[in-house]
Amino acid sequence: MEFIIRFMLLIWLIGVLLPYLCKAQSPARSLDALLQDYAFRSFHHPHTGIIYDGTVPNNLTGIKIAALRLRNGSLKKRGFANYKEFTIPTGIVVRPYVQRLVLVYQNLGNWSSFYYPLPGYTYLAPVLGLLAYDAANLSATHLPELDIVASKSPILIEFTDVSPVPNGVVAKCVWFNINGTAKIGELEAPATCSTNSQGHFSVVINSSAIPPPPAPAPAPAPGTTPVHKSHSKVWKIVGGVVGGFLGLILLALLVVWIHRYLQEKRTAKMIHQSETGIPLQMVQVGNFRMPQVPLMRTQPQLEDEYIF
Repeated sequence: MEFIIRFMLLIWLIGVLLPYLCKAQSPARSLDALLQDYAFRSFHHPHTGIIYDGTVPNNLTGIKIAALRLRNGSLKKRGFANYKEFTIPTGIVVRPYVQRLVLVYQNLGNWSSFYYPLPGYTYLAPVLGLLAYDAANLSATHLPELDIVASKSPILIEFTDVSPVPNGVVAKCVWFNINGTAKIGELEAPATCSTNSQGHFSVVINSSAIPPPPAPAPAPAPGTTPVHKSHSKVWKIVGGVVGGFLGLILLALLVVWIHRYLQEKRTAKMIHQSETGIPLQMVQVGNFRMPQVPLMRTQPQLEDEYIF
């Protein structure tokens, strides 16, 4: 009996703690803790009101982060415009109260659908995150998020990297709170969302509303040829005939030219040989020089000399 009671208590304890264990081990929450650590590392010589871009591990290439340290009172009184895609208005309330806070910016890029899957929807923009942390210790890790609330005007997120919206489809805003719960809302402008608290945000469309691609054109019936295709074939045949005729003419002209060139070269060679024959000896006759032809170029020989 005692064993059964202990077993039932163990089952009850697991049931109570399981949601918290799953929440702590969710990939998105682990990523937030990791990016908080790397964003705080960008504060080498921190100054209030300056945006510091951070770096992420190599296995998270594509994610961008930044950190901004502000005074609580200054944030509430002045807000902060143009913190990347975020415009923070006046009247921000931070809970619990801290003297200084750090706003960590996240752009998940191509990792958006991995860490924030949204079945039935397609992302048109990367998921952007804005989370607040206590700035008392800039070397601390795994800090809990602060709760920030826009008490006057909402925080605006103006997305700069948005894919075109297909015709006939309406784009929506999606907001993920700290627990990862998604909420779909309307756009403030073609690429602008609004929120009253921190979290992760993007622009999505309903996947089922995307129109299918146009069907291919029907193939022509057998034995029929479109008019433009028949015209194209006729011009191809005419062009081939004209091109072949011009090619024959050029080939004939080339053969004639080569024949004339070889004939002229042969004639020039004969003239050159005739002008450069055996030279004659010159003799002086009075006041003139005249060529002298030898009386006999070869000595005659009797045929009998070869008879023994």
